[in-house]
Formats: sequence, C-alpha cells, structure tokens
Amino acid sequence: MKKRLFILVEGEDDVRFFGRIVKPLFTGRYDSVEIVPYASIKREKVSRFIKSIRLMKNDYIFVSDIDAERSVADKKQILYYRYSDVEGKRIIIVIQEIESWYLAGLSDHAARKLGMDPLMATDEITKEDFNRLIPKRFNSRIDFMFEILKFFSLPDAAAKNRSFSFFAHRYYLGAESDLRQR
Repeated sequence: MKKRLFILVEGEDDVRFFGRIVKPLFTGRYDSVEIVPYASIKREKVSRFIKSIRLMKNDYIFVSDIDAERSVADKKQILYYRYSDVEGKRIIIVIQEIESWYLAGLSDHAARKLGMDPLMATDEITKEDFNRLIPKRFNSRIDFMFEILKFFSLPDAAAKNRSFSFFAHRYYLGAESDLRQR
C-alpha cells in the first residue's frame, strides 16, 4: 500500500510552485500528494497536523524560507521551537525565498524569451528582487510566475540554486544526469 505525502508550504506562491512543479514528480510514489499552506494556521494546529501525519504513517515535507536567519541550522532551530512535532530530516529550507526557485528554473533561452537577462545563480534572490525583475509586459507578478512555470527546467534550477539542488537530490527528483546537465 502506498502512502500519502503532505507538502507543508508557507503561502500561495509556494502552493503554485509546488503544485505545478513538485507534485507531479511525486505522484507515482504516493496514493495522493497534498500541498498544505501553513502560514495562516495556528502553530498548535500545524503541530497536531504533523503529529497526525506521522501517526497515520504518511510522509511529509515541511518547507520554509530562510528569511533573516544566518544559517539553515538556525532556521531549523526556530522551526523546532515553533512546531514541536516537526522532524529535522523533513525540513527543506528555501534560500532566500520561493521566488529564487522560480527564477532558477529558467534556462538562458527561456529568460530571454520572457524579456529578462539570464541569471547565473538565484541563491540571493529575494521577493523584492523578483518583483524588480518582472518585465513590463506582465500585468502582475502572478501572471509572470505562471509564465515562468511553463518554461521551468529541473536541471537549470538545480544548477542555479543550491537549496533547490539539495531538495531535488534529497528526494530524487529527476535522473541524476538530468540534474547535472549544466
């Protein structure tokens, strides 16, 4: 019997990214894959939810931006404090913010097609940087995000963002050779 996978993410931009890019990569491994935005849910309820996932012998991935923390270890300590039932091996820290993962997945060709200069690395991209990079032809950041997702490339994302590369390798997303293409 297969299990269920719950991917706990912070907000709607994360839901969009994980729903379109990550969820399809897990569907063959699980009976169901559900994306759950937790930022607007009370901490105690999130902790109880995690506990129930574990009790039902299902899997989960807990995703969080690094925010202002100095290191992944520091961010994990904060998450352990906030969510008492979260396990360290289940935590994925996005550096800097989910917008950096969106942009990492653009090949140089795709970036130019969208009206941007290609980016060599996206590890330092913040939400504000992302907003400044939106070409004028897009009516909203959400329209821009949807357009990026149409072009998204796992190998490019793994090559341009270290935290995405860590995530992709930890969960065997795509063939190793595909992720090392660049």
